[in-house]
Amino acid sequence: MDAVTESQAATAARLSARQSLAGRIAANTRWAREPDRAACTKPARDAFAARFEAEVDPGGVLNPEDRRKRAANAKSAHFQRMALASAKARRKA
Repeated sequence: MDAVTESQAATAARLSARQSLAGRIAANTRWAREPDRAACTKPARDAFAARFEAEVDPGGVLNPEDRRKRAANAKSAHFQRMALASAKARRKA
């Protein structure tokens, strides 16, 4: 890597670190002012749950209890796939 490329890489790394820090400050400031975190995040949690319900019952033909159970299994499988991918990535590092 020549000097110009190293300098550009160092500048990009500093910029990325500053942007990351600014984002964390903004997030912490926002949450420090939020009186009801659960109410604030409810729409996102509902949308996340709806994703799995749509996955297991795209036509909406299952009874609600069966759809809920299947969605819970789909959600568990999703997080298990994420855990497996994380473990593989850690092994490579």
